[in-house]
Amino acid sequence: MTDIRIFLKREFENISRFEAVLYFVSIFLVVFVCIYLKDSKIATLSAFFGISYTVLAGNGKLYCYFFGLLSSLLYSYLAFKNGFFGNFALNLFYYFPCQLIGFFLWKKHLKKNSLEIIKTKLKTKNRIFIYAGALTLSLITGLILKPVGKLPFCDAICLVFSIFAMVLTVKRCIEQWHFWIVVNFVSMIMWIFAYLKGQNCIATVIMWLVYLVLGFYFLKKWKENIRN
Repeated sequence: MTDIRIFLKREFENISRFEAVLYFVSIFLVVFVCIYLKDSKIATLSAFFGISYTVLAGNGKLYCYFFGLLSSLLYSYLAFKNGFFGNFALNLFYYFPCQLIGFFLWKKHLKKNSLEIIKTKLKTKNRIFIYAGALTLSLITGLILKPVGKLPFCDAICLVFSIFAMVLTVKRCIEQWHFWIVVNFVSMIMWIFAYLKGQNCIATVIMWLVYLVLGFYFLKKWKENIRN
């Protein structure tokens, strides 16, 4: 029990008051929506694991990937059920294995004193190349998904930008947050659309809204960490 207490204290000790308040308010809202509006329990669990993953990943904590694995599995089910096949394939066949890869790669680049990852950033020319590539591939993927899925270009942006974002996450690059912000915003729009079509997914909408806020917050925090 003592070892578990020490582990939890070490994992959560550098989380700011803002992050803690946002985390608990978000979880409260998700649970409240689930009970009051009889929202999907799977969507609620997915939101809980996903928000936990984002808060820990934003702080460079290695064991964020435990929550990421669970979130990926549950979210892939929700995406398939709602006809977002790009998101389904992304979470089940890409996010899930990347969580395992990320764990072992991050483990090699931890600060000895805080056990947080050492953060990096791309050179300007590499950044421009990656942004242009992501936009081009999103357009092509949207055209491919158009005959079979709902909101194909939104689905394509989430699919392609998430792939780039996850690679940058595993490589510990600050540019991941630029991609995650786009993914979070577009995903929120997609799930609002699903809700308006009659799906019980308010918990998922809240989850993406929280992700969006955390994306901007952690972009700022990583900039300060790299500068220092």
